[in-house]
Amino acid sequence: MFKVGDKAVYPAHGVGVIESIEIKEISGTKYTFYILRILDNDMTIMIPTKKIDEVGLREVISRRDIPKVYEILKERQVEIENQAWNRRYREYMDKIKGGSVFEIAAVLRNLFLLKIEKDLSFGERRIMDMARNLLVKELSVAKNSPEENIRQDIEAIFTC
Repeated sequence: MFKVGDKAVYPAHGVGVIESIEIKEISGTKYTFYILRILDNDMTIMIPTKKIDEVGLREVISRRDIPKVYEILKERQVEIENQAWNRRYREYMDKIKGGSVFEIAAVLRNLFLLKIEKDLSFGERRIMDMARNLLVKELSVAKNSPEENIRQDIEAIFTC
C-alpha cells in the first residue's frame, strides 16, 4: 500500500514518512515491516505491513477533504455531555487513538467550546494540545502549507 517516501498517519503519533520497507525474520517466520519516522519527534516505528489496518496506519487526508475538517471546527451547534472530566478524557483519547482526522477535529472543537464554559483539567488541556498538534501537522502536510499558517487558521476559528 505504501512505498518509501510516502507520508502516512499513525494514530496518536501523527504524520510520518515511510523511510524503508524491511523484511525481518522473527521465530523463523519472515515479516515485512514499514519503517515509519514520525515528523514531529523523529521517533521510528516498525509496523508489520499485514497489520496496517489493525494499527490504523492511513494516508494523509486528501486536499478535497480538508474543507470538511474546517466545517467540523466551525460547528457550534454541538452538545457536549455533562460528564466527569476523567470520563471525557478517556472518550477523547479513544477518538485520538482511532486516528480519524475528523474525530480529532471534533475533539479539538469540543474542548475549545468547553474551555469557554469552564476551566479544563490538566488532562483535558493536554488532549487539546495533542489534538491541535496532530491536526496542524496533518493539515500542513496535506495543504503543503507552513504549520504556523495552519495554527493561525485554527486559532482564528475559535476567536470569532
